Amino acid sequence: MSPAAARTVRAGRHTVEVHRPDKVLFPARGTADQGTADQVTKGDLVDYYRAVAPYALPHLRGRPLMLERHPDGVDGPVFMQKNTPEHYPDWVSRVELPKAGGTVCHTVCDDTATLLHLADQAALTLHRWLSRADRPHHPDRMVFDLDPGVDDFETVREAAHLLGELLDTLRLPWAPMTTGSRGLHLIVPLRRGPDFDEVRHFAHRVAETLAAAHPDRLTTAARKKDRGDRLYLDVQRNAYAQTAVAPYTVRAKPGAPVATPLTRDQLDDPALHARRWTVADAVAQARTDPWADVMRRARGLGPARRRLESRHG
Repeated sequence: MSPAAARTVRAGRHTVEVHRPDKVLFPARGTADQGTADQVTKGDLVDYYRAVAPYALPHLRGRPLMLERHPDGVDGPVFMQKNTPEHYPDWVSRVELPKAGGTVCHTVCDDTATLLHLADQAALTLHRWLSRADRPHHPDRMVFDLDPGVDDFETVREAAHLLGELLDTLRLPWAPMTTGSRGLHLIVPLRRGPDFDEVRHFAHRVAETLAAAHPDRLTTAARKKDRGDRLYLDVQRNAYAQTAVAPYTVRAKPGAPVATPLTRDQLDDPALHARRWTVADAVAQARTDPWADVMRRARGLGPARRRLESRHG
């Protein structure tokens, strides 16, 4: 059977051409926790990103991206793309930023058309910087990655509650998100000011404080051999040019799971797990606005740092 002809999608002022929309990116298969998953084609991926764009774009605009591309689907090779190819349309935003020994011209997703173009390029997962292109050394997001040592989501849920309680005592707003893989991210909105070194040091101090209080369950050990079955409190993403999966991005896992924001109350849902939402139902979750005004309640680190240090006398 010959491949389907390219289709065009209008998005704002631009028309995006979707090549081989019938290309299977996620083959149909059964999964242990979700039953049988339907296949997902490139056309399905474009339709998903078009529907979720109003909720995803606020978390992408102005941020340099690293693109995780799977041109032959999730069973084929993967390409981690930082530099923007010359053949991308001129209306796709770019930003050139320094790296060791040179620069990188990152793609920036500022509109729906760009999001759909990236889907056409089989960029399944968008990994975003925690800072914006205009002040790349000064993050406005701090991320705690809760990475379980064993495949047991209950340990992730418990760690999220413990970390959330500590952040509450520091008077820092936070919001949880499934990663679409194994764990959760807790995201803290920050006022831009401190550089990445300061933010990472603070995040590590928070993680150390929590791990010291629960040494049998939590760890900050970077080496896997030192963790055992304990959950790893990973703060290494809080660094210049490091990235974290963007809200509502698709992961290259069976069933096309989505990294999905959720409310604090949803942490107690017995049906919750890291791949709870997929391209089939993540848009409905997005429409509930689970983070509401949390991302607009950015805080400075100064008061929180003093509160943390006061706990240590």
